[in-house]
Amino acid sequence: MTKPISGFSKLTKEEKIDWVTESFTQNAAQSKKILQTYWNQDKSVQQLHDEFIENTITNLYVPQGIAPNFLINDTLYAIPMAIEESSVIAAASKAAKFWLKRGGFKAEILGTEKVGQVHFIFKGDTKKLDSFFTYLKPLLLAESASLTTSMKKRGGGITNIVLKDKTDELDHYFQLHATFETKDAMGANFINSCLEQFATTLKKEAAQFDAFSTKEKDVEIVMSILSNYVPNCTVRAEVSCPVEDLNLSAELTPQHTAEKIIQAIKIAKVEPYRAVTHNKGIMNGIDAVVLATGNDFRAVEAGVHAYACKDGQYRSLTNAKIEDGIFKFWIELPLALGTVGGLTNLHPLVKLNLELLQRPSAKELMQIVAVAGLAQNFAAVSSLVTTGIQKGHMKMHLLNILNQLGANENEKATLVKHFKTNPVSHHAVESQLSIIRK
Repeated sequence: MTKPISGFSKLTKEEKIDWVTESFTQNAAQSKKILQTYWNQDKSVQQLHDEFIENTITNLYVPQGIAPNFLINDTLYAIPMAIEESSVIAAASKAAKFWLKRGGFKAEILGTEKVGQVHFIFKGDTKKLDSFFTYLKPLLLAESASLTTSMKKRGGGITNIVLKDKTDELDHYFQLHATFETKDAMGANFINSCLEQFATTLKKEAAQFDAFSTKEKDVEIVMSILSNYVPNCTVRAEVSCPVEDLNLSAELTPQHTAEKIIQAIKIAKVEPYRAVTHNKGIMNGIDAVVLATGNDFRAVEAGVHAYACKDGQYRSLTNAKIEDGIFKFWIELPLALGTVGGLTNLHPLVKLNLELLQRPSAKELMQIVAVAGLAQNFAAVSSLVTTGIQKGHMKMHLLNILNQLGANENEKATLVKHFKTNPVSHHAVESQLSIIRK
């Protein structure tokens, strides 16, 4: 039985690898070789990657591709997407090509407000607390001034601080609910620094506020942290075309295709089981661009899914309708993104990807990312209501199956040709490969 290790973080990279492979793999030498295969050959680049996180032993590569021909607000983009799932980039590219000839995508920013909170416990008279907050608020701003100077120069900073009484939901629970403008930075470190200063000021001033009793002066700070739920940092993206342009299937008229797409979205509005998968497809496009641009896709995921159930039930993020013979398809969602700070300034590939996107501002990146999600959803839903999702997906998955089965290049070429006109499944590919080899 492997024993726990003490001081693992203090070991060298090689010592960490030795311990992990010898303790948990059947062939330590082969395991080490695999780990080293994924190291960057440029030592300075690898060191940069090593220092992004703790206890680094290797890099896990995610393929990055390009989805071309995205016309967004009359600017043409080739969008870098980092993702491991087959057919995502192909689907996004197909949607981009379709809408390119129909005016492209339109996108607009609805808001850029971000949120942070100081959570605290106060056991006392709420009227006194209200009076205290009136006194406290200018001090909060004054004592955090040194933290906001640089952000203010860029046009950002603290936009408001309010006191929230949450005692109906949890005994003695209150918040300092603060809002921020962080311009082109995602702003997590800035917001958290401000919040921690708020907490220090709150604790200090409460302890010497004359109107408080001894008990009331003992305010307990629970935590100070930004929120990844940003319902006022939102973007809208949309497309539209005459219904007759939706000639996507030989079996369906354009009118029927439009109606089925709308019906599919209505189902995702009322049925959470469908809505989760529907929105997961949207996030295929969004996460791929967020990851490629060095942003926090986990924060984006959490905020988007919270937004999807803002009215009490989890629902589709996209919408569709027919109005005066025009098919309209749109999305609204929260996206807290940055184009300066963090990995955007450190990761060489992230910097290149932002250059490929023509060095967007945070607002422009929000629009690009929202469009990628909308395109992905259009491709998925239009496939679902016409040919079915597996026909296109399994065609793209074919090479993965062939690689799993160890097919050589000649076998791959033969089978790719065969499955252009035959249904793809793992069993069908395995059987056909067996026939070829015999």
